[in-house]
Amino acid sequence: MKTNFALLFYLKKQKTWNKGPVPIYIRITVNGRRSELSAGRSCEISRWNGDAGRCIGTKEESRMLNTYLDTIQTKIRIAHQMLLESGEPITSESLKNQLSGKAEKGRYLMQLFEEHNMRLKSLIGNGFEENTLKGYKTSVKHLTAFLKTNFGKTDIEIQSLNHSFIVDFEYYLKSECKCSGVSAAKYIKHLKKIVNHCLANNWLKVNPFIRFKSSAKAKERTFLTQLELDKISKKKLTIERLQQVRDIFVFCCYTGLSYADVQKLKRTEIGIGLDGDQWIFTSRQKTDTSSRIPLLPIPLKILKRYSDHPVCNNKDLVLPVLSNQKMNAYLQEIATVCGILKHLTFHLARHTFATTVTLSNGVPIESVSKMLGHTLIKTTQHYAKILDSKVSQDMAQLKIKYAK
Repeated sequence: MKTNFALLFYLKKQKTWNKGPVPIYIRITVNGRRSELSAGRSCEISRWNGDAGRCIGTKEESRMLNTYLDTIQTKIRIAHQMLLESGEPITSESLKNQLSGKAEKGRYLMQLFEEHNMRLKSLIGNGFEENTLKGYKTSVKHLTAFLKTNFGKTDIEIQSLNHSFIVDFEYYLKSECKCSGVSAAKYIKHLKKIVNHCLANNWLKVNPFIRFKSSAKAKERTFLTQLELDKISKKKLTIERLQQVRDIFVFCCYTGLSYADVQKLKRTEIGIGLDGDQWIFTSRQKTDTSSRIPLLPIPLKILKRYSDHPVCNNKDLVLPVLSNQKMNAYLQEIATVCGILKHLTFHLARHTFATTVTLSNGVPIESVSKMLGHTLIKTTQHYAKILDSKVSQDMAQLKIKYAK
């Protein structure tokens, strides 16, 4: 039979209290019986919302305190679920012991995943982006469904993880969730991060990934040829919104900026480089790595075209970038008008810069890697693998050398 519980965060003034912060306590109630323990934090009475059991305000200190209380609440809910599944008696004292660490218990995979996601959520904007958390939440969803399907449980002790578990999870992702090999590899990578955390803390003695090797192969990146890029650049478009999207897309084809990076690009990030010409001096939103890009004639013309645009003037932006969804939708219209058969997405611009604009024209891979803001040159080398034309040019030069 399911046993519910009630949870309350409240301020508990000591008899000797006069002024200043008051300790926060946790009250757990099961079937009318209560257990209390300290939350290990305190709060000013004037800043406490008794009904919500949270601190009032939007300052960093208030948000961090509320995030901490949210984490405790999540831990108690997970502890309640674990006791329920194990068939152990659920009392206010047993929940209290689970929370305080007095209870002897194993560590559970989904509990650790939820704790990881709570920490990641509190760091959004400080090294992590919302999309990163979104990916981990999807991993939790897939793992939970996998556990229910294969084990009839919502959680599993980490000691139960083995090579078979990982292989079966990968198969489940591809067969039941219809994930591509690359997507499945991403979710497996998320699981591996939790496993590595357990290994580092000596909660796991054997690494279940030790004999596992993903079979996923990276997709070949699509890019525009110079002919296709010229078609888009020179096409006369009568609709203003399509002109705007085309200009921004072409700008990124000649600079290598991603959607997120061009969207936030400020006018103050355009400056004079060592050669006396205009450069982009920015940092990638995804990796926070430096990216310095000399501006070619075509992107310079596009910049001038939008120098007096009201959106750019109001927000000190270089270009008036629309939402990613709208940009991709309008790019499909542009592809149809220009007779481009490839599936045109905004990220194709970055691939085109790496291949058609730079590597194909003899720009050293080290320079391309630096402009793209890649943290590893291995990432850039993937573009070089798909350039048959570059291989042909290089071998043609070699043939001339040997013919002499």
